[in-house]
Amino acid sequence: MAKKQLSYADSGVDIDAGDQAVDRMKHHIRRTYGPRVLGKFGSFAGCFRLDYNEKLFKRNYRDPVLVSCADGVGSKVMLAIQMGILDTVGQDCVAMNINDLIVQGAEPLFFLDYLGIHSVDPLETEKIVKGIADGCQIADCSLIGGETAELPDIYKPGDFDLAGFSVGVCELKRMIDGSRTEPGDVILGLTSSGVHSNGYSLVRAIIKHAKLDIEKSYSQLKTDKALGEVLLTPTRIYSRPITSILRRYQTKQPISAMSHITGGGLPGNVHRTLGDHVDAKLNLKAWTVPPIFKFLQKQGNVKTAEMLRVFNMGIGYILIVRPWFSESITAQLQKQGQEVVTLGKLVRGSGKVRLK
Repeated sequence: MAKKQLSYADSGVDIDAGDQAVDRMKHHIRRTYGPRVLGKFGSFAGCFRLDYNEKLFKRNYRDPVLVSCADGVGSKVMLAIQMGILDTVGQDCVAMNINDLIVQGAEPLFFLDYLGIHSVDPLETEKIVKGIADGCQIADCSLIGGETAELPDIYKPGDFDLAGFSVGVCELKRMIDGSRTEPGDVILGLTSSGVHSNGYSLVRAIIKHAKLDIEKSYSQLKTDKALGEVLLTPTRIYSRPITSILRRYQTKQPISAMSHITGGGLPGNVHRTLGDHVDAKLNLKAWTVPPIFKFLQKQGNVKTAEMLRVFNMGIGYILIVRPWFSESITAQLQKQGQEVVTLGKLVRGSGKVRLK
């Protein structure tokens, strides 16, 4: 009796499906390309021109500093799988990286993704990559490479994980690191689009504890959308308005610090960019907490302090600005569609965040 001849497909990896997926995602990736992307699609590495032709672009960097970030979507992908909504978590992946990048004053340049998956379904993989491309277009950066790893021994059928890596650039003299923060600086908050992409282990624990139906709409959420849809609202990407503000002030530096409000919430992230000579005084009544957070808190019987430590609570990004620029910057951000909240100010201290 002839021995069975094993193939890669027998082990759970389908090369043909992978090729089909790549073919389907090509046009999504190409729409993120700008004149700085070099080489053909499908090369072994993506190429991006940094010292570019001044005739094509608004400015060159005299003393450029590359800024890089790596992050993932976390267990939010599990809700996406349950709901069968795969075309939004890609934007979350881009947002988690790019929003960190711009905190340093960097302009996003390019993005790469990593998709680990049980088995490649070309249609589903295309949806995931479409979300990544959508996020890159919102962030004004190019998706120049990535990896789809088919790993049936690691992921269960239907499971996947998504992570990314981004690179940006800023002028050395214009880097923002919090060292210029001063007492009297005004703290501005940009509202979030929802839970964003942090705290989903607690979210899923609340759903299980309260026996919630993610496919059901709840009146407390003040929307007709199902709970799962609300929770899958993509993370807001702040790069376009922030980059616009930074470009507007070529000489003056009205922004002394910025923070992306992710895991750790307001208290855990604002202090990361404060100088050790100031404290941040934040007024918790300065904004209205979105219904989704109140709903989760009630259903899970979660303490307010824990909510503030885990979730963004409706504020996704922080700018700390000189007081005489706060009204102008607020107006510019509002003109670009951002909802801006004056949260408080800096006072003399030791790098702490005071919530009142």
